[in-house]
Amino acid sequence: MSNLLVSADLAHGKLDQTAVQVMEAYAPVQQLINGLIHRTPYLILALIAFVFFWVLARVYKYLVRKLLSQRAQKRQNLVMVLNRIGTTLILFVGFLVAMMIAVPGFTPGQLISALGIGSVAIGFAFKDIFQNLLSGILILLSEPFRIGDQIISGSFEGIVEDIQIRATYLRTYDGRRIVIPNSQLYTTAVTVNTAYERRRLSTDLTIGCNDDIDQAKAVILATLSQCDTVLKTAEPTVVVTNLGDYGTDLRVRWWVGGSAQVDVVASTDEVLAHLKTALATAGIDLPYPTQQVLFHDQTEEFDGNRALQREGWPSYPTQNPRSRAQLVHLMQVAPPTGQAMPVLTKRELARDPSEASYPERD
Repeated sequence: MSNLLVSADLAHGKLDQTAVQVMEAYAPVQQLINGLIHRTPYLILALIAFVFFWVLARVYKYLVRKLLSQRAQKRQNLVMVLNRIGTTLILFVGFLVAMMIAVPGFTPGQLISALGIGSVAIGFAFKDIFQNLLSGILILLSEPFRIGDQIISGSFEGIVEDIQIRATYLRTYDGRRIVIPNSQLYTTAVTVNTAYERRRLSTDLTIGCNDDIDQAKAVILATLSQCDTVLKTAEPTVVVTNLGDYGTDLRVRWWVGGSAQVDVVASTDEVLAHLKTALATAGIDLPYPTQQVLFHDQTEEFDGNRALQREGWPSYPTQNPRSRAQLVHLMQVAPPTGQAMPVLTKRELARDPSEASYPERD
């Protein structure tokens, strides 16, 4: 009986010890829950404060667009810069206020000191990001190009869709998107095709060497005056650029009223089509390089005798006493009655005097 009582007391003691350990482990969790419940009003107040600053940022963007609506058409990037920088600052201030309300003892100085400790590491890690950020701000402020412009940067060409802080988005003419870092756009040359309302186009034509240059110029200028896409306020020009191997090279230059890609393609198509028809009607040749290939006729009975074959160059009587006509006459026509037929030796038939002074051409 006494052994049973001792065993019960030991089991009860172990249960008490286990309960104490569970309570000790649960105490931090309970303390955290109590602290969270205690800080819940502050967290709600911090969330309300951040929402207030978020609404304030939205109101700021609306006021900027409203007040600068007249300049927004010409200075779209200025409105974009003010919106993004102002909104970022307002949201940052709202974040600091919310942290000061939600976290006891938090001050902006602590955040600044924490950033100062890791500034070197952050600088190396986010070097490219900061470079693109600064380049994006400078591009938005200086406005070398705007949204909707058609630009060329390196091997990329397209329409500017958006200018963000980090990168600029282009839409190519075949419907693809190109993302170019702002640092690349700011440090390299950029061609803005739509910077001006007018744009000059040019094309090169080649007329025959024997064609009248003045007549060709007159036909070209008359044709350009009839094209709808050619600007009438700027006179087109035609100049000779080269005396080529197979013709005279002319450069035709004209202006169009729109600088967009669609205007360039439409005007080029119209001008070239009209020039082709007008020059052909006027009898002016548009030559192109040609090549003539000559083959040996190996079906003739005198195959192998270059003096009798048609190879594309004449024989030389001073070196070959017998012309081709004489040889053919001797071989095909019978001599008159009573006369002996002259006999050509194998050496005479096989002789090719041109080989010595005029080697065969490839």
